Amino acid sequence: MATKAADRNPLHWGSNKLPGQGLYGLSAYRCAAHWLLVTFGLTELFSKDSDDPEVSGWGFELTMRVPLDGEQPPAWSLRLLERLVDYVFTSGRAFAADHRMDPGGPITGKDTTRLRAIAFAADPELPTIDSPHGSARFLTVVGITADELDRMKATTTAEVLSDLGTRSPMLVTDPNR
Repeated sequence: MATKAADRNPLHWGSNKLPGQGLYGLSAYRCAAHWLLVTFGLTELFSKDSDDPEVSGWGFELTMRVPLDGEQPPAWSLRLLERLVDYVFTSGRAFAADHRMDPGGPITGKDTTRLRAIAFAADPELPTIDSPHGSARFLTVVGITADELDRMKATTTAEVLSDLGTRSPMLVTDPNR
């Protein structure tokens, strides 16, 4: 992982799913002021199974940045990423930059946050990768408020994410904002 200030010894979580069946695992990198979370399982990790030789699996993995305020990232962020990967596999729909989603409640599972929806952006730090199984990009998941979701619908997702990026260039999802 080639992030600028990331810990070279990330935390890892595995799942009970085999490659190609959903979330295979998550890694959490401790950075200067946030955790960088990265999924594994949307790309082809060990063998080429999809028909498109140029693209690895779904063609992306998810990332998310959350504030560094403990020895581990908050459990809600790991659950959210797991649910998003499950959504891709059960619906057959891939995410892309500038997509947005309203999961129908607070993204942390608690009413103490104003973050009620999510948007997807090209990861601000991680470039597209090439592997023996094809290329893949990193999409970062960004928690947004209901007002920001309404603004996205009235303008564009990219415009609102650009505004958020002026305050948080790494698009950190802070449930306390």
